[in-house]
Amino acid sequence: MCLLDDVVAWDAGSVHLRTASHRRDDNPLRSDGRLRALHLCEYGAQAMAVHGGLVARASGEVARPGYLVSLREVELHVERIDDLAGTLDVHAERLLGGDGSWQYRFRVEHRGETLATGRAAVMQARTG
Repeated sequence: MCLLDDVVAWDAGSVHLRTASHRRDDNPLRSDGRLRALHLCEYGAQAMAVHGGLVARASGEVARPGYLVSLREVELHVERIDDLAGTLDVHAERLLGGDGSWQYRFRVEHRGETLATGRAAVMQARTG
């Protein structure tokens, strides 16, 4: 499942993406015809994964899979998002990283208004 459409900008510490997938009837997170704001955490998690992949590729590596292990300080400012026209801006900023774990802050906006914010921790999957 890929919910994000375009990478707007990125650097070693952050990424900005854009999407209109919240408007699509076939969005796999919809239930009862709605897409609840809680699902913005998945948008943030996907932004973190995209960032990890871009950083790995830039250093000549391949990103290994990771697991979202915690969400903290999540704030939701709306109840649903399927009724929002236009695109969403999804931002992720790496706060800490190394030794197979990362902490990120994410923010999802619509037309300059913050819809959701939070922090997340990711641990790299063990291979072997």
